[in-house]
Amino acid sequence: MKFRKLSHALGAEVCDVDITQPMSEAQFGEIYRAFLDNGILLLRGQRCTREHHIEFSRRFGELDNHDALPRDRNSDYHELLMVTNAPNADGSPGEGRYTGRQWHSDMSFTSHPSLGSLLRAVKIPDVGGDTQFANMTAAYDALSDGMKKLIAGLHGIHMSGTRKIASADVGSQRISEQVRINPPIAQPVVRVHPETGRKALYLGEKVKRFDGMTEEESRPLIEYLNRHATKPEFVYRHQWRQDDILVWDNRCTMHQALGDFDETQLRHMERTTVLGSASGYVVA
Repeated sequence: MKFRKLSHALGAEVCDVDITQPMSEAQFGEIYRAFLDNGILLLRGQRCTREHHIEFSRRFGELDNHDALPRDRNSDYHELLMVTNAPNADGSPGEGRYTGRQWHSDMSFTSHPSLGSLLRAVKIPDVGGDTQFANMTAAYDALSDGMKKLIAGLHGIHMSGTRKIASADVGSQRISEQVRINPPIAQPVVRVHPETGRKALYLGEKVKRFDGMTEEESRPLIEYLNRHATKPEFVYRHQWRQDDILVWDNRCTMHQALGDFDETQLRHMERTTVLGSASGYVVA
């Protein structure tokens, strides 16, 4: 099996693989080792069904049914989250059109944040609609010893329902629903990867304050760490092609979807989410 580096920061392409075909445990073992080594894997040209997507995803672990995001999951396949700007059946703007526009790690606002995600490009615009990824292990490693000591015991409070919504009414209703389903949860700012043992920053724009501190007190350090983690030397920007599948490790990366495309054109993605281990605690 051949792999090609996507960038200096992180990522590799798995060459000449077709997830619709039988794959031995040894072959998948090579893929999983590359997943741990590179943080992101790209599989091009995957002309597959939803069933194939789900079946391949299960090889990475138990899949999330997305009970935390009931509005966004597919009604027939709860393992699939719809990341789309397609309008609703009644012609109104779809609520998922701003999904992922902040720097984040998937499901960080739950007690079992995601191990990994597999996002399939079903339909993409002519240009744009890219996704950026940051290597949070490299970002942590680049911090000074003094900063590492300062943040070692901090917990960031991750909030659901913070994404931009065009309609204030819809936004208010959705945020209230999300806070009820997913109360604020504190996660360690420095997480130890359970498989590699490496430390990584665990923040993003869903974090507004540290536990035990006010937003005003927390803001300068949160903003610094997020700016630091998203420096160009830590980032890979993916230009999507139709039938791409990207697999990423949420335990050591974060990502951001870019709105740099003509929103009259369809950008439709479907994501499976692999459940991770228990982490964090609910903040009253």
